[in-house]
Amino acid sequence: MISRKLPLFDGFIETPFEQRFQSLLRESWHQRSWHVIVAEPGSGKTMGIRDLRDEAARAAGMIGGRHYPVLAVTTPKNDPREAALGKQLWTALGLRTRGRWSERKYLLFELLVQYGVECLICDDAHDLSMPHLIFLKELTDQLFLAFPSHPLGLCLVTAGRGASIPLKDVFDQPETMWMQFRRRLDGLHPYCRVASHTEGEVRDILLALEHIYRPSFPALSLQQWTGSMYTWLTHPLLDPQKSGRVLMDHLMKLVTMALQWSYAQAEVDVSPKHLEAAAEQLTLRRDKIHMVDAQNLKKEDENEKRESPEETEDPKVRREEKRGRKKLSPEEPKSPNPK
Repeated sequence: MISRKLPLFDGFIETPFEQRFQSLLRESWHQRSWHVIVAEPGSGKTMGIRDLRDEAARAAGMIGGRHYPVLAVTTPKNDPREAALGKQLWTALGLRTRGRWSERKYLLFELLVQYGVECLICDDAHDLSMPHLIFLKELTDQLFLAFPSHPLGLCLVTAGRGASIPLKDVFDQPETMWMQFRRRLDGLHPYCRVASHTEGEVRDILLALEHIYRPSFPALSLQQWTGSMYTWLTHPLLDPQKSGRVLMDHLMKLVTMALQWSYAQAEVDVSPKHLEAAAEQLTLRRDKIHMVDAQNLKKEDENEKRESPEETEDPKVRREEKRGRKKLSPEEPKSPNPK
């Protein structure tokens, strides 16, 4: 029998975290300001960036060609060259990277103006190398000095936990280069940390998920489990900093697993035992290794061995055959002694 599969929601939910996060991105966009933004891994930064980018592109329209008011790129991994970051910018504009980087580099400055880029967002900015940062400064300086002037907002979105702020130690260095970079950061909010969800905000998210999954669960009621979910998701394994905040990634995994198991059993509401099992999976059993093996093949091999005639033979006979001896039948007479 084929188990039922729940159609999962993979769209954007405007959670309280996303509202806080996107408000900083919009501030950078409209005021052309520079910010270093940090939030915990799994909080929903990339989803918020993508949603704002698409919203800005739709608002700009297609009259007069394509426009990308908000241009978002992911920081290159394990490639510290400025050409790697430049390639990401070309790709984000929907252009092919042909020719030498020394030639495309200065053409990129013109293309950013042509496509109406007003704000540049670098996701995973904690991976930016020194050449990447120097290239960003040169890029923004060139556009600011162009005629007419074209200032860019810049958001360096990083992932981090605890009190440390990625990139701050770099910008605090005494060299002139970093003094200039630090001076360009916003005067009021240069470094921003976006907090995750409180218990009350978790309740609001569960209400939104009830509306999303109502077609599959007619009697779905997730809000009644807010307290339990908040307790599970602030477990020391999931909240090592003891912040008392819930990550969106953890919340979605818990709810999705419980809904999938309940849907497979044709239930009209989420089952409490499935919620508890999902919470245990995220905490106590999160490091458990699931063994995947060819069980059917192993069973077939065992059956073949049982049915094999070699298994039914006397082991003494097999040993004698291996030694090259021949066992005489009782009817066959012994050969006479030649002596």
